[in-house]
Amino acid sequence: MNLGRYYYTLRYLKICQLFYQIVYRMKKLIRHYIGFRYPLLLPQKGIPLSFYSFISKYNSLYGNDIFYFLNQRSKFVHWDDEKYGKLWSYNLNYMDFLHQDNSSFELGRYWINRFIDEIRYNKNGLDSYPIALRGINWIKFISLNYSNISLEEKQKWDASLYAQYKILQDNLEYHLLGNHLLEDAFSLLWAGLYFGDELIFRKAERLLFKELEEQILPDGAHYELSPMYHEILLDRLLDCINVSKCNYRFDKQILLTSWLEEKAILMLGWLETIIYSDGSIPLFNDAANGIAPTSNEIFAYAHRLGLIWTKVPLKESGYRKFLSSRIEFTIDVGVIGPDYIPGHAHADTFNYELRIDGVPFIVDTGISTYNKNKRRQYERGTSAHNTVTLEDMNSSQVWGGFRVAKRATIVFLLEGEGEVRAIHNGYADIGVKHERIFRKIGDSIVIFDNLLSTKSVQGINTIIFSPSVQIVSMENNLITTNKGKILMNGVDRIWLEECEVSDSYNVCLSTHKICCLFTSDMEYSIYIYDKLK
Repeated sequence: MNLGRYYYTLRYLKICQLFYQIVYRMKKLIRHYIGFRYPLLLPQKGIPLSFYSFISKYNSLYGNDIFYFLNQRSKFVHWDDEKYGKLWSYNLNYMDFLHQDNSSFELGRYWINRFIDEIRYNKNGLDSYPIALRGINWIKFISLNYSNISLEEKQKWDASLYAQYKILQDNLEYHLLGNHLLEDAFSLLWAGLYFGDELIFRKAERLLFKELEEQILPDGAHYELSPMYHEILLDRLLDCINVSKCNYRFDKQILLTSWLEEKAILMLGWLETIIYSDGSIPLFNDAANGIAPTSNEIFAYAHRLGLIWTKVPLKESGYRKFLSSRIEFTIDVGVIGPDYIPGHAHADTFNYELRIDGVPFIVDTGISTYNKNKRRQYERGTSAHNTVTLEDMNSSQVWGGFRVAKRATIVFLLEGEGEVRAIHNGYADIGVKHERIFRKIGDSIVIFDNLLSTKSVQGINTIIFSPSVQIVSMENNLITTNKGKILMNGVDRIWLEECEVSDSYNVCLSTHKICCLFTSDMEYSIYIYDKLK
């Protein structure tokens, strides 16, 4: 057991996380010993809600019982089916398929009834996170189809739904915090309005005021710094604005609605700034395509709700962006995320992505899995990003799938026109700080790396190409590709490695990365071809 790693992982947790970790574990043991089971039906009448049209979900149900999540397809076996991992089973239990474009009432009715009939044997489905996401999906479905549902089924569905929300209230994710607790709060808002339950509503209200204030940074980014989760949470926030504006049922509810709108406007501004010209997101930290709604869908939804926003300068999120008529260059010079919930963070300090004429050129490795395996560890590690690795170390000690022990912090940051200079201390254990300077000169990028140490130190600089990039030649420290050239200075050795990148879950695409061994400092310049070439 690596006690130091555990120490640096646990030391950053909040007291309430540790407290609830202990409380929930003890409660689970005691309840198992005495044979306690939650009631799974609690009679309560729901009141259908009104709302503007929301964003449809990705297609995941094909035919009657073929499910497709995370680019993996399976015939339904049972709700706890984990042959493709726990996240696949979670997606099944969210029941997003109730709101895919080709969904029918009869098919949704069948799966809701089946879920209720089999709930007693469904462990994953009764975890807090799936309850929260599924609860909103059920309330939307019931409200949209209320006139088609028999009285007997209304009573059955409401009783099951209310019982599930009681389980959620008893297991709010205080032990995790972050996006998990925020999702719980979003869902409680829907439940409070649907059941006309002021106690549930007020709990949601308190959580939303507190968590949104903490989790949305002043520049509008969600503080876990994953563009994908930013879009997921922004979609859910817009859902809450939607339902709250259309269903005023409690005193001073308008104050909450205004607060939600204020935070959504900030998040919309950040999203419009960070996305590329085609509307896609940088794949920094845990981020993949095909999970969150697209930025265009989000912006259209926000317009339907009457929201108006403008782009915001990137600041507290640690991301920066250089633009010209030809290039889009996005860099990371920030912290890896909130100290007490870095589960979606990577050891990627000073990482970047570069697009030329809207097409990826230098890319992040991305993520293909949440399973705790070698691939997950690699994708979170420093060598899987466009930055410098020393002695096979990670700049932040990522481990265990979703954990971080020691982590890099930015100890110096200076910005000017077309230039960012920063220093991080992720290699302090071996007496080194890493300085990187990013410069944009016209349509060219210059990157300078300096290993600040009292001794001579060697590092490896990694540059990961998009799968569409072809390496034409490597000679005299000049790498020539079909899209541009990279000129190296101060390099001891350069070699080419085959690797894989992922732009979506369970999809790995073959490509190449350049590895540059250098001593103490080096510089490289990226030049793009004229459009006529």
